[in-house]
Amino acid sequence: MADTTLSASSLIIGEGVVFTGSISAPGRATINGTVTGEVSVNDLHIGAKGSVSGSIDARTIDVHGILAQNILCHEHLMIHRDGSVSGKLDYAEIEIERGGQFMGQMTQHDASQTKV
Repeated sequence: MADTTLSASSLIIGEGVVFTGSISAPGRATINGTVTGEVSVNDLHIGAKGSVSGSIDARTIDVHGILAQNILCHEHLMIHRDGSVSGKLDYAEIEIERGGQFMGQMTQHDASQTKV
């Protein structure tokens, strides 16, 4: 069950919303629409109908939709069975559910090497 509590530093891009540009948020970003550009957040959650592409920098990433291009995940990346990640990925830990997809280049780093 999803956490429905929002903090002042949370951001939600709703289904059907298209955003192009830069997003920087100290908390959680939940993307159910389409985002293209630079995304720098603490926790990134991409819903089943969400799509994010560009330069992504996050502590944790949870993917049910689509994530693409240049991705830096400082701690844990979870690709669910309905999720798809492609591009250049730099990560500390990755988990892919059966059915989840990754296509591209992966580089694993020690979690202590990078800080958000």
